Amino acid sequence: MTNTTTSTYTVTGMTCQHCVASVTEEVSDIAGVTDVAVDLTSGAVTVTSSGPIAEDAVRAAVDEAGYALA
Repeated sequence: MTNTTTSTYTVTGMTCQHCVASVTEEVSDIAGVTDVAVDLTSGAVTVTSSGPIAEDAVRAAVDEAGYALA
C-alpha cells in the first residue's frame, strides 16, 4: 500500500481554463506531487503527493503561475 497525502488549498485570481492549466502545471512540478485537481469555480486546488508537501512549496508554485493562496 502506498502512502499518499492529499491536501486542498484555495487559490485566488483564477478566471479561466488557462489559469487552471497554469496552476496545474506549476504545482505538478513540485517533487513528489502525483496529481493536481483544480476546481475553477471554488478555487480549490487538491494536491495528491507521495508524502507531505510543504505549503511554502505550493505557495511558491502558485505564485509562479501568477496567482495566490488564500
